Amino acid sequence: MLKVAIQMDPIEAVNIESDTTWLMMTTAQQRGHAQWVYDFRTLALEDGRLFCRARPVTLRQVEGDHVSFGAEAKLDLGADVDVILMRQDPPFDMAYVTATYLLETVHPRTLVVNDPAEVRSAPEKLLVTRFPGLTPPTLISSDPVALVDFHERHGDVVLKPLHGAAGSGVVRLKAGDPNLEALIEIHATGSRDPLVIQKFIPAVEKGDKRIILIDGEPVGAINRIPAKGQVRSNLRVGGTAAPVELTARDREICAAIGPTLRERGLLFVGIDVIGDYLTEINVTSPTGAQQMKRFSGVDAAALMWDAIERKRAA
Repeated sequence: MLKVAIQMDPIEAVNIESDTTWLMMTTAQQRGHAQWVYDFRTLALEDGRLFCRARPVTLRQVEGDHVSFGAEAKLDLGADVDVILMRQDPPFDMAYVTATYLLETVHPRTLVVNDPAEVRSAPEKLLVTRFPGLTPPTLISSDPVALVDFHERHGDVVLKPLHGAAGSGVVRLKAGDPNLEALIEIHATGSRDPLVIQKFIPAVEKGDKRIILIDGEPVGAINRIPAKGQVRSNLRVGGTAAPVELTARDREICAAIGPTLRERGLLFVGIDVIGDYLTEINVTSPTGAQQMKRFSGVDAAALMWDAIERKRAA
C-alpha cells in the first residue's frame, strides 16, 4: 500500500464522469492506497521540512455525494507519504511556480508526479520548441513588431497566451486582419507574459488529438472536435470528444519526444497533435483519460499507477 497526497483544486467540485484526477484517485483506492487531498496554499516549509494540511478521503461513484473526508491532519510530505500527485489546474503563474519549488524539497525522496523541477522548466507551449520539424511555424514574443511581422509572413494564424490553459484566450486571425495590434495591447494590460503566434492548421476542423504518454510511451488518444465555425477544440470550451486511432505520424512524434519526457521525470503527459503537427506538451494537469478509457478500454490511470508502483518498489 502506498500513502498518496494529491495537490488539487477542491475535490467537491470535480465532474466524476470526466475528470482525470478522479480516475487516478478511484484507481488508487481500488488498489488499496491511502489518499489525502490538500490545497497548495497550505504548503509550509520550516527547517527544511515541508508540511501541508490535508484530509484523508474515501471516494464513491455517486454524483453529488462522491467523497467523504476524515479528520484534517498535518502531513510531513517528506516523511509521511510515498507519492504526491501535483494535479491542480493552471494558470501557470508564480503561485504555481512557487509550489514546484516547495515540492522540489521532498522529491525524489517522496515521488512527485510530475517531477516539480521539470514541470517548472517545461511550459507547455515552450517545450514543443525543442523539437524542430514536429511543430507548425511558431513565434513566442512580447514584441509587437515581431508578432505583426510573423502575421504578415504567414497570413492565417492563431494567437494565444503563453501560459493559458483549456483554450482560454485563443484567437484566430486571418491574413490581413487588422486586430492583431489591439489584441497585443489588451493582453499587455493584464500580463507581462509573451504571446504565442502560430500558423493556423486547417486540419483542426477534423479535430485536435490528445495523446497520453506514460513514462514516455504513448498509450492511447482521443480526438477533440471543435464546434462548427470554432477554432478551439478543448472540451472545457465546447469541444466534443471522439474515439481516434494513433497514426504512423503520431507514433513518430511520440518516439521523438518520449525519451526526453522519460529522462525529465514527466511520467503522465498529454500532447496535442493537429494534423501532422505537435502543438503542445501538457505536463501540469493533463486530461482526457476518462474519455479514452470509455472509447478504447485503455486505462491510462491504471498504467500510471503501474509505473509509480514499479518506481517505488525499485
